[in-house]
Amino acid sequence: MSALQTLAENRCFGGRQLRFEHAAESVNCTMRFSVYLPEQAEHSRLPVLYWLSGLTCTDENFVTKAGAQRAAAKHGVIVVAPDTSPRGEGVPDDPDGAYDFGLGAGFYLNATQTPWSTHYNMEDYLRHELADLVEAEFPVDAQRSGIFGHSMGGHGAITLGLKNAERFRSISAFAPIASPTRCAWGEKALSRYLGPDRGTWKDYDSSLLIERGAAKTPILVDQGEADNFLREQLKPELLEHAAQQAGHALQLRRRPGYDHSYFFIASFIDEHIAWHHDRLCAV
Repeated sequence: MSALQTLAENRCFGGRQLRFEHAAESVNCTMRFSVYLPEQAEHSRLPVLYWLSGLTCTDENFVTKAGAQRAAAKHGVIVVAPDTSPRGEGVPDDPDGAYDFGLGAGFYLNATQTPWSTHYNMEDYLRHELADLVEAEFPVDAQRSGIFGHSMGGHGAITLGLKNAERFRSISAFAPIASPTRCAWGEKALSRYLGPDRGTWKDYDSSLLIERGAAKTPILVDQGEADNFLREQLKPELLEHAAQQAGHALQLRRRPGYDHSYFFIASFIDEHIAWHHDRLCAV
């Protein structure tokens, strides 16, 4: 297991906000991630939540904008925020410099197409390498792990959570890309990372996973009704329909006036952390 290098440490609500980098085998590059350790971590093993950010973000956006530390400190929850894609010398990017593919847009999948497959294995990185590293290095209770995220990260949180129910016991999302196989963001990314065979895309579509009988882990979703991407990219109605047809517990809360920004996330992040805490501590 690769050694962690500490990049930053700040006192926050009695705990510590930390940032690290390490050599990651699954993505063949150096990865960075942030960890919030509440004060309770000094003497107890705690539940852990993995936050997945959206397009163009790094691990730092959530840490500095969401205001999650206060609720994490109150409930005694460790929060881990990985980067959104591999980075560094030799890691390919979109040749046109587009924001919705390549660096900052890893879509939390394992790419099968060249040149992306060498580095863009974010699914393996998150569910195996990073989770194993966190469980080895920090006082987390591995039986009480949850996952949540925003937009592209909401897509990642739901798909990873549904496919790895033995590792992630709770799932929530803000404005997730509900069905990447049926929106422009998803079609662009999936076709390039996975190739033209749409049958290979199904494992990375939350709505289709639920339709196909995925694990019945309850899901909480908040969606702003003033979100500019709501109709063309996010399509929460597809997730809602799939859950209704499959009998999957989905709480979809539509929030009038809220957009796609971190102001929206900051408004409801405390509720998400409390929701996860209640479910993880009931396990």
